[in-house]
Amino acid sequence: MQLVDTHCHIQSIGLQQGERTTHELWAKALERSPDDVIAEAVADGVSTMLCVGCDLPDSQLAVDFVQNHPECHASIGIHPHEAKDYVGQKALLDAFAGLVDRPGVVAVGECGLDYYYGHSPQKDQEKVLRYQIELALEHDLPLIFHVRDAFDDFWPIFESYQGIRGVLHSFTDTVENLERAVSHGLYIGVNGIATFAREDEKRVMYRTIPQRLLLLETDAPFLTPVPFRGSINEPKYTRLVAEFLSELRGEDLEELAAATTTNSKTLFNF
Repeated sequence: MQLVDTHCHIQSIGLQQGERTTHELWAKALERSPDDVIAEAVADGVSTMLCVGCDLPDSQLAVDFVQNHPECHASIGIHPHEAKDYVGQKALLDAFAGLVDRPGVVAVGECGLDYYYGHSPQKDQEKVLRYQIELALEHDLPLIFHVRDAFDDFWPIFESYQGIRGVLHSFTDTVENLERAVSHGLYIGVNGIATFAREDEKRVMYRTIPQRLLLLETDAPFLTPVPFRGSINEPKYTRLVAEFLSELRGEDLEELAAATTTNSKTLFNF
């Protein structure tokens, strides 16, 4: 059985580089190395991991990381939290765009809108999102979208473009927004949140995702699934997400694993 972790942030393990909250959390994982984390993931059937950048330095780190880790691929992104630091900054945006053709880069993101925290003004978030959509379309790459409490503004932006391929990462929203995503052919990324979501409507939503559009992810080191919630997440726990969804959806585990692995290869051209 092969699994794919389509969203993790393991590129900053053991470093004081990359997105700040990520490398600070990894610093609590004493005696863990990238090689340990990857080897344990592979031993649990996770054959491929997608290392996702959240700003320019983090994306550069992801690109460099995957050069020496053949199990990994990279996505370059500017998270909506960081948008304010990139609006109107041509040199930074040019440097970011310069990463898109590097070996191992298979996607753009995570990018999107996040109104829950509001770390960047909404207009700045929109500008940086549009910039990344246009970069991805120019280079025929899929996008990894982060959308939180912002679908009312996200859909008009998304629908103003043609030909977008991508995934709604860490999807926890409504069946209505799921159906709209499915109508556009977007993939749906599910992680450990599903294992501790208690609302009936969320469980209905997770059961409703078409298998042909389902992707597995961890968002490691964040969002650790049950029964390890409270500890640091790792790609090896992709298997726990798969096992939970298999039971919730009444689907054979190996069938679900094969389908989600095929989906990831289709979207990201692994």
